[in-house]
Amino acid sequence: MYPILHKVGFASQPNAERRDDGLELMDCYITAAVRCAPPDNKPLPSELANCAPFLDRELRILKNVKVVVALGKIGFDAYLNYLKRNDTLRSKAAYAFAHAAQYPLPNGITLLASYHPSNQNTATGKLSAAMFEAVFREAKKIAVNGP
Repeated sequence: MYPILHKVGFASQPNAERRDDGLELMDCYITAAVRCAPPDNKPLPSELANCAPFLDRELRILKNVKVVVALGKIGFDAYLNYLKRNDTLRSKAAYAFAHAAQYPLPNGITLLASYHPSNQNTATGKLSAAMFEAVFREAKKIAVNGP
């Protein structure tokens, strides 16, 4: 992920090897819907619910957000659930997950969806570097120019 973030201008360098390696994110924040590594990388609904307060707290402190890139359906649904918990959305029905899907939200933020960059998706070709880069190029465009 960091090589793509670097290529489009969200990261100062293409690799993150250790905590003090000099990597800086610019106009970008990374978080997760789940704070643990569940078996088979498939979190249970109860694990998502247990981690939701952490996600909510993080998202509430972010100011001037213009675009959210949700990685995978789990991340996509987690962000929509956050919006429901905060009375920004009444229903998720109008928002279907698909790679490169783009939705303007009632709070003025644009939601972009991407397949998750897991080994399962990249090794099988479901997600290529070019596909992933295109989503982040769109995110950068929105962050700089608006939707």
